[in-house]
Amino acid sequence: MKRFVNKVAVVTGAGGGIGSAIARRLAAEGALVVVTDVNQSAATEVANGIKAEGGDAAAIAADIASKSACLDLIQRSFDLKGRMNVLVNNAGINRRGNLLSLSDEDWDTSFRVNLDSMFHLCRATLPHMIAAGGGAIVNTASQWGLYPAPNHIAYNTTKAAVAAFTQNLARDYAPEKIRVNAVCPGEIHTPMLEAGVTRSGRTIADLDKLVPFGRIGKPEEVAALVAFLASDEAAFMCGSLVEITGAQAVA
Repeated sequence: MKRFVNKVAVVTGAGGGIGSAIARRLAAEGALVVVTDVNQSAATEVANGIKAEGGDAAAIAADIASKSACLDLIQRSFDLKGRMNVLVNNAGINRRGNLLSLSDEDWDTSFRVNLDSMFHLCRATLPHMIAAGGGAIVNTASQWGLYPAPNHIAYNTTKAAVAAFTQNLARDYAPEKIRVNAVCPGEIHTPMLEAGVTRSGRTIADLDKLVPFGRIGKPEEVAALVAFLASDEAAFMCGSLVEITGAQAVA
């Protein structure tokens, strides 16, 4: 399928994990993908990989915890082709702990990266999409934003806010033909998950046993869902929070 030919797609947190899989999927379907990450070398590596496979990509380093970096990212992305068709707000961090174990920095940084960045990126993107007659925004929320897991209060709260932000933005801008949806993944095999598994002393096989489907998810499976939601095939989906969990309940 080539659902994104002549379209520009910005993917945040695209230097690895789910973000890199999303970037590769959109590029494989014809998009010019702006691969953005706080890590320039990681973004460049993903963009170069896309180009090696015949796709089109540009790497732009951006610390989206900064408002000015968000605004600069969208302007530079728009300037590439004079359009902004798809924005995937995928970047996120997970500061673990209950309320008494979290630092002020843990809480503040979680909100700046997981939520405030979406505010700034979407506000900068919307005028371009409105002028073009529409567009698609897909946000990465989390199953834990809908059903909180223990000892992750900062992450759970910010992801719940991502879900609310998604539905509010969708209802405000659906009349402008801008579709806003969110994916809510469960356990997905990413570097972030591996780090958590290592700390806990468990293994990936242990996590697989907790999933009714028989295994945890793959980044490419989330990427396929994001691509669908961003495509014209999902033309009537707006304000949806789509879980992708293998039927796993929150631990």
